[in-house]
Amino acid sequence: MKRYADDTNVPVEKSRAEIEALLSRYGADQFASGWTETQAVIMFRCKGRHVRLVLPVPDKEDFRRTPVRAVWRSDDEMRKAWEQGCRQRWRALALCIKAKLEAVECEITTFEQEFLAHIVLPSGESVGAWLAPQLDAAYTNGAMPLGLPLLGARS
Repeated sequence: MKRYADDTNVPVEKSRAEIEALLSRYGADQFASGWTETQAVIMFRCKGRHVRLVLPVPDKEDFRRTPVRAVWRSDDEMRKAWEQGCRQRWRALALCIKAKLEAVECEITTFEQEFLAHIVLPSGESVGAWLAPQLDAAYTNGAMPLGLPLLGARS
């Protein structure tokens, strides 16, 4: 199946810079990015909310063979295919962020609705990471999840 930007030539660095400029244009007043071997991270503050988007980096070994016939690639071919996979993901992330911000700008939805799962709580955990186990439990046992923890609250 062909994915968005599968054939892109846009370097990862240009996509990251485009995301930073896009966020600034839509009102973000802080921006940071970083990466490890397995993921890249975009963090920003916009509309008083801290947001963290984690982009999984494809595993180089996943590109050892061609997708259709499973033909072995040379190390150089594998590296080039992996770099293409990274470029594709960064283009998709740029598109996703742009679409979310434009939907907010046009008042189709709100900032919180678009970025809710990625908003960072005072504990450092994202809303999505905090809520996912509670959501699973709610569907399993039919009980509603608890409200947000009152961090620092005293009994």
